[in-house]
Amino acid sequence: MLARSEVPLTAIRQQITIDAPLRAVWNALTTDDGLARWWGTAARVDARAGGRVVLTQVGADGAPVELRGMFHEFRPTRKIEIAWDGVGASPSKGSRVAFQVARDGEETHVSVVHSGGGALADDGQRAILDDGWRAALLRLRSSLEGGASAT
Repeated sequence: MLARSEVPLTAIRQQITIDAPLRAVWNALTTDDGLARWWGTAARVDARAGGRVVLTQVGADGAPVELRGMFHEFRPTRKIEIAWDGVGASPSKGSRVAFQVARDGEETHVSVVHSGGGALADDGQRAILDDGWRAALLRLRSSLEGGASAT
């Protein structure tokens, strides 16, 4: 069993710096409108430890896919960890996604670690999820910087 601070080698790790206030970034990670703007087409969020998260995304076949999970960890303006339920059609089912947010001068630094779940053990699915996170973080940046180009 892994210690709480350890991350499996199959985890996806990405980070981005966003020219936006920390509070704006936090709201994009923890509110219905914020999540729907960059990570899905709709979201319902109970932003607290133990609160539920329901995120609707478009699947590979164009049909809506619903992810259901719970905020496993919730430290306001610093860190959230979502534990996705182990049921449903999403490749993320049974996995965890942790976001850490920190102020970095005039910008906000966001890091994400996606771990666990069967999809991360499959090289092809892992590559798809890795590319998906890269695109999602660029959408997050764009949504907060008013459409500025991502570099």
